Amino acid sequence: FTEALNNAKTIVWNGPMGVFEIDAFSRGTSALAHSVANSYALSIVGGGDTDVAIDKAGERDNMSYISTGGGAFLELLEGKELPAVKALKTCK
Repeated sequence: FTEALNNAKTIVWNGPMGVFEIDAFSRGTSALAHSVANSYALSIVGGGDTDVAIDKAGERDNMSYISTGGGAFLELLEGKELPAVKALKTCK
């Protein structure tokens, strides 16, 4: 996957790979975090677990944008209107 990421202009990542909380199973997520961080792409990351995984990999400062709202993050990318944003728009 590193080769594909190196050729990307934008990377959208939502959700860790596997059970990253257990060291024996964290290598895939950690490798992905390092590959995303080392790419020249705009990196947009979503989800609280992904946020924790990136922090655990020591790559927080190397991501372009991190959102802790996984579901809301995906809905926004899908073009859906978020209830809180809608409420703010209609608030007077």
